[in-house]
Amino acid sequence: MSVTVNLSMAVVVAALYSAGFYLLMQRSLVRILIGIVIVGHGANLLLQLAGGPPGRAPILGDAPPEQMTDPLPQAMALTAIVITFALTTFLLALAYRSWTLLGHDEVRDDVEDRRIRRLERRLAESEEDTAKEEELEREATQ
Repeated sequence: MSVTVNLSMAVVVAALYSAGFYLLMQRSLVRILIGIVIVGHGANLLLQLAGGPPGRAPILGDAPPEQMTDPLPQAMALTAIVITFALTTFLLALAYRSWTLLGHDEVRDDVEDRRIRRLERRLAESEEDTAKEEELEREATQ
């Protein structure tokens, strides 16, 4: 059985993934939530496209095997729906909790992340300083 993918459906899947991942990179939990939902829809559409064209029910004795639909992509799509729903409810709970405690739903930087970023800046500055010193020493010796 050959599977042909419609170009417009491939563009729709790419657009869903692009928009979803863009929203996942935002700092607002509501935008992250919408990004998860959009990526979930893209995954479901991709799985349905991978399943091929519609066919007969996969019941032995009802139809020849070449006319049957592969049930695996449908089962994986159902699993993806459940996972997306679980992530959606978890992120809704996080956003609600953040809104009630802080008054906003923005994800802040971790204190450890800021400390590491400052350390990296200091190391980069010290490396630049040593490179400048070495260059000055080479110029002085010439």
